[in-house]
This record gives sequence, C-alpha cells and structure tokens, in this order.
Amino acid sequence: MKTLILAGICSLFVSTIAGFIIIPILKKLKAGQPILKYVEKHKNKNGTPTMGGLFFISSAVLVFFLFGGVKGRMATVSITIGLAFMLVGFLDDFIKIKFNKNEGLKAYQKILFQIGISIVAGVFSYTNGITVFFIPFLNYTIDLNIWAIPVIAIIFIAVTNSVNLTDGLDGLAGNVSISYLVWILVLMCIQIQNYSNLYTQIYEYDSLKLVIVCFIGAISSFLIFNTNKAKVFMGDTGSLAIGGIIASVSIFSLNSFFIPIIGIMFVVSSISVIVQVAYFKKTKKRIFLMAPLHHHFQLKGCSETQISYVYSLITCFMGAISVVFFI
Repeated sequence: MKTLILAGICSLFVSTIAGFIIIPILKKLKAGQPILKYVEKHKNKNGTPTMGGLFFISSAVLVFFLFGGVKGRMATVSITIGLAFMLVGFLDDFIKIKFNKNEGLKAYQKILFQIGISIVAGVFSYTNGITVFFIPFLNYTIDLNIWAIPVIAIIFIAVTNSVNLTDGLDGLAGNVSISYLVWILVLMCIQIQNYSNLYTQIYEYDSLKLVIVCFIGAISSFLIFNTNKAKVFMGDTGSLAIGGIIASVSIFSLNSFFIPIIGIMFVVSSISVIVQVAYFKKTKKRIFLMAPLHHHFQLKGCSETQISYVYSLITCFMGAISVVFFI
C-alpha cells in the first residue's frame, strides 16, 4: 500500500513539473486547438495548446517503470496499449495543428487504427487466458472462451471513443477518468482478497494497481492546468490513451462488464451522439441542442465546472454501488 501511495504522489509531482515545462513549449510551437465555429461558448478557447496528454501520459509511464511495474506482464501490456492509442491520438492532433483544422485523421483511418490495436489486444487476452469476466451484482464469473476476442476488441473501441467524446469541457474527461480509476482500484482490492486464484501470480494484480495509481496521480496533475479556464487540452493524444488504459486495466482485472456501470457517463456521451445522429438523419430534427450531452447542458446554462462535478459525482455513485453489491 505504501508503494502505491508513493507512486501516486510521485506521478503527481513528476507530471506537474512536466506540465510547467511542456505547456510553454506547446504555446511557443503554436500547438493550439482549432475550435469548431458553431460552438459559440468555446470561441474564446481557440488557440489553447493541445496535446497535453504528452506530458501526463509520459509521466505516468515513467513513474510506473521507476517503481518496478514492468515485472507484471499484464500491466506492461496495458501501458503498451495505452501508448499505442496515444500515438493514434497524437497523429490526429498533429494533423489538426499542422493544417489548422478541426478534423485530423479521417474517420475511417482513425477507426482502422483502433480496430487493429483492439484486435491485437483481444488475441493477447485470449492466448493468455483472460477470457473470464466478473458479472456485476451477481458475484460470479463467466468464461467466454474464444468469443472473448471480439468482445474485448469491441470494448476497447467503445471505451477509447467514449472517453474521447467526453473530452469536450474543461476538466470533464479528466475528472470522470479519475473517479472511474479510483473505484475500479477499490473493486480490485476487494477481488484480490476473495478471488486471488484467478491469476496464478498475484503480482499481476499488484502491477495493474500500480498502473492505476500512476495514472490517477498524472491525470490529477493535468487538472491543475485543465480546470476552467483551461491552459491546455489533453487532445486525442490524452483521451485515447486514457481510454486504452481504462479498458486495459478493466479487462485484465476481469472487470470488463463493470465499465458501462462505473463508466456510465462515458456511455452517456457515446449514446447521446449516436441517438442525435440517427434521429437527425431520419427527421432532420435534433433531440439535444448539441451532442455529446454535456454540450446540451452547457447550452442550457450549466457551467463547465458544474457539469464536470455532476458527471464525476454520478461516476462515484455508480462505483460505490458496484462495490457495495460486490461485497
């Protein structure tokens, strides 16, 4: 426990220092985020540096290795997957900045990269026996065997895109991600005591916990620079990487099916976009003033801070419910 606490503090400290160094460099390089013209409330954010994920993701990874997390295979693969998604996000952000437009990679290019990484992750999980899933609220497990490959691939694609869609307001994706990671960590600690036979080596779980605390610390430091009014955005560089990490630690700890419960606000972001697009194509009318849903609330007069707080509160509530029913 002491090691985890120290790792979290170290990650917070390293990432904060990195932020003070990297953000001015991003400003100097004019790595500003182009803002959609129809997002009226965000027009004053045009030019705010993006790709903030570079400093807090790299800090979390550095601290992870400094604290010896590499001995856990599942944790190391989680970090690798997170970095792979970060690279996709970096390419997307780079194109936006280079050509000064809101669209980076084409939609098909982005999804192809995501599918490729997700399938590899699914195959890795299957070949390493990660085919078991805890069933929320029922306190037992199910083994999907080879069907775990497509299920896990879909989970990765869904989570990374959902976190990406949630990253639309200052502090929103960061706060919700921290809330999610805290509760998945609590859930894992309970499971280790009761289901330690699911892994032959308990250190796999311990290493995954190290990944989580390193990212909790690093994302917390990012929020120092990202609370309203943000000095930097995480960009797709950060949001896709966080999505990859959230999916990885959840899947490798056998908690995939808890993602839509504890991560309910990520799900809401995705569903609101899907519903909005589908309804508009059919009727040429909109259900929400703007999607994802957090923009609808913003246009209704809620502040970015209020929305971020409520989203985090709901995430914590669902996390607490998940833990209470699991005990």
